[in-house]
Amino acid sequence: MLDKLVGLAMLVVASAVFLYYSVWTLLMPFVDPDQPIQNLFPPRVWAIRIPVILILLGSAVVGSFLGVVMIRSNRKRAAKAKVAGKKKA
Repeated sequence: MLDKLVGLAMLVVASAVFLYYSVWTLLMPFVDPDQPIQNLFPPRVWAIRIPVILILLGSAVVGSFLGVVMIRSNRKRAAKAKVAGKKKA
């Protein structure tokens, strides 16, 4: 039951973020700058910066994870080869 609540919460948050970002990037350029609703949104330059920063950060995390997995795999392979070499000798 808890997993369904967590999934629902994640869906609601993702939908809210998507709706906010969509309104910010697609509708707000057509609203006059002196309207009070413009105060609810950051400057439009951040509509590009935020996704770029998130993509770079995500790529760095994925690259680091792959690097750690490759290093650990290579260490295990070297240890197995060392043990197999000792058995043959």
